[in-house]
Amino acid sequence: MAGFGDLLQKAVYLGVGLASYAGEKAGSKLNELRTEAQKLADELVKRGEMSTEEARRFVDDLVQQAQQQQSPVAPAAEQKPTEPRRIEIVSEEEDASGKDAKDAGGVDKLREQVQNLQDELRRLKRD
Repeated sequence: MAGFGDLLQKAVYLGVGLASYAGEKAGSKLNELRTEAQKLADELVKRGEMSTEEARRFVDDLVQQAQQQQSPVAPAAEQKPTEPRRIEIVSEEEDASGKDAKDAGGVDKLREQVQNLQDELRRLKRD
């Protein structure tokens, strides 16, 4: 019976660790996005295509939009579950690539947005 308790404890620690890691990655990606958006906005202000107030709103809106895309959990948290949530324990031998692919989807979208902003900034610098 002690083996099951150890397994359960490891599953809980794994879940907490994954949640913490995902939060850290999301925070760093949002910071990267904010930095790149700010660079683009500064360049647009410098060229006179945008006012300082518009630039601030642009950056804030972009970061807020990225946060909303990344965390659709808020509406689901308000709903009461009708049954206990299932916990799936994946052993080290099993392939967890399906779960990784889901997590990577949001990160890939953010990377694409950052890349698009960097491309736009480069294009504006050339003009």
